[in-house]
Amino acid sequence: MSLHIGDTAPNFQVDTTTGPIDLHEWAGDKWVFFFSHPADFTPVCTTEMGMTAKLATDFDKRNTLPLGLSTDSVDEHLEWVKDVDETQGVTLKFPIVADPDLEIAKLYDMIHPDQSETAAVRSVFIIDPAKKIRLIMTYPMSVGRNFAEILRVIDSLQLADRAQIATPANWEPGDDVIIPPSVTDEEAQKRFPQGFKTIKPYLRTTTLS
Repeated sequence: MSLHIGDTAPNFQVDTTTGPIDLHEWAGDKWVFFFSHPADFTPVCTTEMGMTAKLATDFDKRNTLPLGLSTDSVDEHLEWVKDVDETQGVTLKFPIVADPDLEIAKLYDMIHPDQSETAAVRSVFIIDPAKKIRLIMTYPMSVGRNFAEILRVIDSLQLADRAQIATPANWEPGDDVIIPPSVTDEEAQKRFPQGFKTIKPYLRTTTLS
């Protein structure tokens, strides 16, 4: 199944390290950072799980729930979490989906045969409170994810929803933002009373307080 930005995130009921969940019910009115791993007890995955646990407060500030997936069982996950906690200096609390039959990995197109027939690549799905997929990223198995970028894109998506703007290349929170071309100058004057800069008719920037 091929998923696209704007699609409703397919729902599923599954066992996890914190008990059974129904994705849509579990998410409630929060955003979800859903990310997959090739396997338990692997080095890159261990560091990624540890980093997610270290950033628990950062995800919480963004009203975002992390949800991991690996194509192993709950019992294997729980043993692996002990290693994550020990080696990464964390206490991992977020749920990890058990997917030994690959049902969810296939549902979310996480199995890329040229990489592996049985292990999920490093997929990232950002899902909003309306259960819409807002961002998809896929890394090869050998490349650990950039968690600063994951937090940055959540910030950008949430700000775009609140202020109806877009963010430029390399945007960071506090930087100027872009007024979409669909917004007329008259509308922009009302929406952004702080003013805006016109670089080209289609490229206008403003600062949000």
